Amino acid sequence: MAWSAVSFLLQRLEPVLQNKVNLLTGVESEVVYLKGQLELITAYLKVADALEESDEELKVWVKQVRDVAHETEDILDELKLLVQARNHTNRFSISLRIRNMKARYRICYELKSINSRMTTIFSIHKRFLRKLDSSSEASSSNYTAGKTWHDQRGDALLLDNTDLVGIDRPKKQLIGWLIKSCPGRKVISVTGMGGMGKTTLVKKVYDDPEVIKHFKACAWVTVSQSCEIEDLLRDLAQKLFSEIRRKVPEGLESMRSDKLKMIIKELLERRRYLVVFDDMWHMHEWEAVKYALPKNNCGSRIMITTRKSDLAFISSSIESKGKVYNLQPLKEDEARELFCRKTFQGHSCPSYLIDICNYILRKCEGLPLAIVAISGVLATKDKHRIDEWSMICRCLGSEIQVNSKLDNLKTVLCLSFNDLPYYLKYCFLYLSMFPEDYQIQRMRLIRLWIAEGFIEAKDGKTVEDVAEDYLKELLNRNLLQVAERTSDGRVKTLRIHDLLREIIILKSKDQNFATIVKEQNVVSPEKLRRLALHGTLPNPNGQQQRSVSQLRSLLMFGVSEILSLGKLFPGGFKLLGVLDYQDSPLKKFPVAVNDLYHLTYLSLKNTQVKRLPNCVLGKLQNLETLDLKNTRVTELPADIVKLKKLRHLLVYRSIVEGYAQFHSKYGFKAPLQIGKLQSLQKLCFVEANQGCGMIIRQLKELSQLRRLGIMRLREEDGKDFCFCIEKLTSLCALSVTSEGENKVIDLTYLSTPPPFLQRLYLSGRLQELPCWIPSLHNLARLFLKWSCLKHDPLVYLQDLPNLAHLELLQVYDTDMLHFKCGKFNKLKVLGLDKFEGLNQVIVEKGAMPYLETLSIGRCGSLKKVPSGIENLTKLEVLEFFDMPDELMKTICQHGPGKDYWKVSHIPEVYSTYWRDGGWDVYALDSFRDCSPRSGIVRRSHERRNQWKV
Repeated sequence: MAWSAVSFLLQRLEPVLQNKVNLLTGVESEVVYLKGQLELITAYLKVADALEESDEELKVWVKQVRDVAHETEDILDELKLLVQARNHTNRFSISLRIRNMKARYRICYELKSINSRMTTIFSIHKRFLRKLDSSSEASSSNYTAGKTWHDQRGDALLLDNTDLVGIDRPKKQLIGWLIKSCPGRKVISVTGMGGMGKTTLVKKVYDDPEVIKHFKACAWVTVSQSCEIEDLLRDLAQKLFSEIRRKVPEGLESMRSDKLKMIIKELLERRRYLVVFDDMWHMHEWEAVKYALPKNNCGSRIMITTRKSDLAFISSSIESKGKVYNLQPLKEDEARELFCRKTFQGHSCPSYLIDICNYILRKCEGLPLAIVAISGVLATKDKHRIDEWSMICRCLGSEIQVNSKLDNLKTVLCLSFNDLPYYLKYCFLYLSMFPEDYQIQRMRLIRLWIAEGFIEAKDGKTVEDVAEDYLKELLNRNLLQVAERTSDGRVKTLRIHDLLREIIILKSKDQNFATIVKEQNVVSPEKLRRLALHGTLPNPNGQQQRSVSQLRSLLMFGVSEILSLGKLFPGGFKLLGVLDYQDSPLKKFPVAVNDLYHLTYLSLKNTQVKRLPNCVLGKLQNLETLDLKNTRVTELPADIVKLKKLRHLLVYRSIVEGYAQFHSKYGFKAPLQIGKLQSLQKLCFVEANQGCGMIIRQLKELSQLRRLGIMRLREEDGKDFCFCIEKLTSLCALSVTSEGENKVIDLTYLSTPPPFLQRLYLSGRLQELPCWIPSLHNLARLFLKWSCLKHDPLVYLQDLPNLAHLELLQVYDTDMLHFKCGKFNKLKVLGLDKFEGLNQVIVEKGAMPYLETLSIGRCGSLKKVPSGIENLTKLEVLEFFDMPDELMKTICQHGPGKDYWKVSHIPEVYSTYWRDGGWDVYALDSFRDCSPRSGIVRRSHERRNQWKV
């Protein structure tokens, strides 16, 4: 991680050197010297990072380099503070100017001291050069870098069937893919996170008698994280020649890759072969070996195991039209069976240990390697010493660190982390700050990464775009899991495997990256850089106070009480950049924010804050995110327009009371000069009926906007609004609400809509569907409410190529809706609400082929299920809410009704009613479940509360 710290610092040094006018005499030369030293040492740090765990002396040296990087980063930020103070100091305030000058000389002295330390570190570094060079050579010329790992992992190839559970179904499927009569060469990839059992599964397939009989030449090649292509090809060639009992060609050991590829290709040209590449890490490895494997018509197969989903997808699905098998965790019963088999030698778990074992199984989350490894530790414990077993639960992270029986588990989980490029390591370590089992909102994480400075700007991309790429890469490497997606397929929330989280907590602590406080008297490191409070505040009189001056981030989770920051940290934290109060019981705006010049991220989401002081916000010149969602703030102070770097301004709240949820969004009154915030990318939700339309006219200045939410739009402002929207060419999401249910949204003047618009929410009378909506080929979500259209909107919407979610509420007065064959080809979610005259819904065969959720509500004249609903073979959820009893009777009345057969293929069919201030939800399949379903209540409730950008 010293490599990451130094690379991150070098990235931050560039703007300092470019801004020479602000540097004190002597500071520039010190910064230039330090930059040169760091650049020289960076080349060796990556190897040093990999070897530090096995070399204590090297570990100390790496820590020294990392500490220098962190201290330099602190000094640079202090320098920025001084420059800012000088720019704002009154020219007659002599005392302040003298104080400022003293501080600048102090910084210059500290930089000289750091350079002196760096010189010493660099001289010590020369003692390590031979060791580092030899290690670097070994890792690049053979499999040494992965030797220990592969030696341990070889055990997976020797497991008996009695040691395996949950393998029969995937094994059968993979064997079917291998021997299915397709003459062309196919690539089959198995992917999943480390420890999932990819190698074990594929080896059992490889050794199956049916597979052995089918193929004429087979080879198993184990790939390491760092290996030369010649070594990989040479290993493959030797195994193939041995397999077919032919003499290995002379000079094979010295052959170059081109010659090796030719020999392998000639050998396999007329044979039906099976080659397995186990644990492939990089695309260039596949690119190098694929040309050695002929595309003959003999039914040959290549299998790849990899942690990287993109490698699996490209090598299999794209290049060979093969298959990708995403290996899933063990099911609960399978995990329990394996756990008991290994821990209790096949006997059942003693009753007094059930809670402990359940907790451990939850932590393992179906990861076979974790279950086997932890079971091996528990099997040695006295089953009557409950305290010993409880200790494992409480200190599982520490146990992984110190127990040699868990070394293999730690190595497997660490491999993926060690393989990350430096720019992703900080991003991934940041996840250690979130609590166990916490579902992390995607956009929150992205904004936090940006605020921390982890995201490198790239030409043609915003930092948000780059952060999205980082997130996709972590998902692709199976280091993150998608917890929830939106109806149009976007990632909504994420989570991390519990044991992987334990690993990065250990690394985070070791690297002094972040500190987690779960108890008041927790021992903190000498210097706190990032602090996460989990359910408690640190002791105000504790030793934390001596070390918070360099604090960069403060995040709170589940904190039940709030002390002022001044009382909590009386020493101050002038370098704080991230302050996240989300979900805390905060009632007043924290006044300590006033002095936080470096603050880039401030979240008061879901707090009780009512107002923002006018004199504070204008001082936060570096603020990029201000999240006030679901606070009581209804108006922003005028000086917010001074925040030129503000990118995300989120101010709205929702009140859900029965079906009033469709009218429950409350926005805010914005300053009339809102157009000065020209860096804004997200602005939600602005009340537009103020300033005689001035707010609307200001929008055209916000050319960077990607998401915009407007409330209370007046009909007379329609022309100006359309003119402004045409200027917002980067807009991806737009939400517009009229002044009331019977008020018009005039969008007739909009001729050229934003070309990248993906989500559109219109609440208000339209009368005619805007002619430009059918041209929105990127549109994925469309919500229309109170539209009162004169013509059937389905005719104009049915050919939208990417429409995945359509909600229509009081949109069109008709007695029939007709969904035609071949239309709405991407639609997954459809909601129909308040079609009061509707008495018939027709679904032709071939219409909406991918529809998964259908919700119909408050259609008082509809007394039978949609005709042709049986054609919706992908439908998983059918919901009726506040519908006539006659319709319910057609499905089930004291058992299956006459139309029950039409919906019997749908897993979840239910009816919801709002009664006496609460939801009643009843499953309609009386043979499966007639009781209220609380889980469905929540999902139904959330689905109908999504009228937002």
